[in-house]
Amino acid sequence: MGNSRSRAEQKCYSQFLPEEQAEVDALFGTLSLDKDSSEALPRSFSLQALKNRIGEALPPEMVTRLYDGMQRVHPTGRAQGPSKGVSQEQFTVSLSHLLKGSSEERSLMILKMISAKEGPVKARDLQKFTEDLVGSVEHVLAHRQELKGWTRKKAPGTPTRVQALAAHLLSEMKLPDGSRPLGPHWLDHACDRATVEDWVFRVPHVATFLRVVIHQGFLVLCSSLDLATLVPECQVGPGQEFDSVLDVLAVIYLNSHLAREQRHHWRLLFSSQLHGQSFSQLCGHITHRGPCLILLEDQDGHVFGGFASCPWEVKPQFQGDERCFLFSVSPSMAVYRHTGYNDHFMYLNCGQQTIPNGLGLGGQHDYFGLWVDADFGKGHSKAKPTCTTYNSPQLSSKENFRFDKMEVWAVGDPPESQLVQGKKSILDVDPEARALLEITGQTRHSEGLREAPEDDA
Repeated sequence: MGNSRSRAEQKCYSQFLPEEQAEVDALFGTLSLDKDSSEALPRSFSLQALKNRIGEALPPEMVTRLYDGMQRVHPTGRAQGPSKGVSQEQFTVSLSHLLKGSSEERSLMILKMISAKEGPVKARDLQKFTEDLVGSVEHVLAHRQELKGWTRKKAPGTPTRVQALAAHLLSEMKLPDGSRPLGPHWLDHACDRATVEDWVFRVPHVATFLRVVIHQGFLVLCSSLDLATLVPECQVGPGQEFDSVLDVLAVIYLNSHLAREQRHHWRLLFSSQLHGQSFSQLCGHITHRGPCLILLEDQDGHVFGGFASCPWEVKPQFQGDERCFLFSVSPSMAVYRHTGYNDHFMYLNCGQQTIPNGLGLGGQHDYFGLWVDADFGKGHSKAKPTCTTYNSPQLSSKENFRFDKMEVWAVGDPPESQLVQGKKSILDVDPEARALLEITGQTRHSEGLREAPEDDA
């Protein structure tokens, strides 16, 4: 009989390795044999069969979108009449496009998941799809118990974290007239395939989130998805209960802006909830601990912070490098990189009479993009119109703000100096004492004189 598969289907099949194709075929077989699928030939599966399979793993709106998108695929390139289900050809082509496709192929699937009509879609419909996609990622990770210690708590107020992340992803789109999506009026714009394709190409989160939905929703080809670099492991001290200001979506977003080797786990260094409202405690817990993220929640509910690419040191000079950045999490999500205007990346000082005492990122003395005062609980975020170092706007609700919650997370593996085992001095046990020693400019005489760890080999 020869090979009965169409050329389009053969092309899509060729994107899967033989063992991958066998797994895809087995999954289709399971769906087509569901009690709610048609017994007619050629085999296909129904929407109810898909709900039976993935209805708990994914929200109902995403299950319906996936089914509709698959059913609207025409592997032969010719439009077909109404179908009673999703055929094996349609299923294979759809998974191929979503998991291994180009930006063009993924954009085609997105448009089919939004509308049955050919041609442009309204921006508001693309916004709803993006919110459904982001919400599905959160949902499926929670269902598969892949939150790695983080929560999916709902942020108070409006917009929600799902809406905030979706809005950020859409803000990267270029509309046909060259403009960016700004203000509510943009929702009436028509987005054609070229616009959606360009958006998928320039915003890698879209392809990543589609892959998470398929891999984790269907539990298919999961070995090709590296969840370890998507969601870092949340590491808090033994016996400590801690409720972070971040949820899993904010963590995924911030983690994606770190170097790949820093994405596997985050270690809590300091929390005002656990370690107290103390600037000296802050200094003692974060100095010489490697790259870290600073998080603040002001009293108006704005969540923001900065990434310190280099270990913090208490000294009167600026430190850090161009890998540092500032960011906002709530009410909007955004990351602000260095401009090249100056090198005022990081600043940490205390005990001086003529220069500011506190922690800062970007800007200049008394006019930081983000500042935490040594009088703990006070800070400022000054930008008129933007921070010179990071081009960031005012991050806090008010220029001079107060905060109750502050967190510092070390990212990646700890520095080698932290891995040295040996007897602990009082300075190891009391971070505040260590910070005060550094502030006064004195050194630790015992540093470097400890016994080397025994070789386990």
